[in-house]
Amino acid sequence: MNLFQRLLLLFILVPIIEIYLLMTVGGFIGVWPTVLLIILTAIIGTHLLRAQGIATLQKMQETLQQGQLPAFALLEGLFILIGGVLLLTPGFFTDAVGFFCLIPILRKHLVFWMTKRFQVQQVRRGRPEIIEGEFRREDR
Repeated sequence: MNLFQRLLLLFILVPIIEIYLLMTVGGFIGVWPTVLLIILTAIIGTHLLRAQGIATLQKMQETLQQGQLPAFALLEGLFILIGGVLLLTPGFFTDAVGFFCLIPILRKHLVFWMTKRFQVQQVRRGRPEIIEGEFRREDR
């Protein structure tokens, strides 16, 4: 399954799941409590987004001051951004995924999974480097 097909499936399934959950929860607790719950998750998500974003920016600054690249903190920032957008999207499924991205311990697992899944390879341009030399085996 290529990327386009996965995205198409995602854009079809997520709204169906959201509509189902909204109708189910709305039928169980009522329309207005459901609307208030959606607004409440957006407010809580905004506060979490702000707190986690500031903490991640501080981590990035500390890492840069130590002379290292803040790759891990940048990926955490990406998941914080995704989580914030999902929490501002009305619905319970997207809220659950958004909270998952904003909880620090779960986010670290996501970052480790992402770094293992998508290994960055260094690409050299031009001719490959050839090192000439002689060798002899010394294990005899």
